[in-house]
Amino acid sequence: MKFFSDKPYPPVKIVKQNLQTAKLLSHVYASNESELTQILTYVYQSIILEKTDKDIAKILLDISKIEMHHLFLLGQVINSLGAPPIYADCNFDLKTYWNGNDVYYDCDLKTILEIDIESEKKSIHDYQMILNVIDDYYIKNLIERIILDEQIHLQIFLELAKI
Repeated sequence: MKFFSDKPYPPVKIVKQNLQTAKLLSHVYASNESELTQILTYVYQSIILEKTDKDIAKILLDISKIEMHHLFLLGQVINSLGAPPIYADCNFDLKTYWNGNDVYYDCDLKTILEIDIESEKKSIHDYQMILNVIDDYYIKNLIERIILDEQIHLQIFLELAKI
């Protein structure tokens, strides 16, 4: 099973420093609906399902590794834009720091898959919204590439939910 697109990731580059773009990216980086939240949710779910659904537990862990790569890339972009890549949503001139309450702690497989499907849909939507408001060609290319992985994750979760 493939967990990421074959298309290579573009290099992390920016046209110019822009704190407003860094703030926008902080939402997909480390908000309650972010790559960071997805990573830790999928790791938690993998641990919970390890004894009852080993195959799904492994899939969740593998997907979390791709999300971790997204987190790393976004952190590099935020840093390049002139902002520290802190674990906080910095939109609207507020800093809402990430915390463990952001992880979805459900244990039921059906609920887990429903949460993961909605999480991936929301992630794709948030990335598309960012594409609509930023004008940095390099960042747009990176986000478009990340979306390809998120679409694969969504398809995997939709298939698993059919079982």
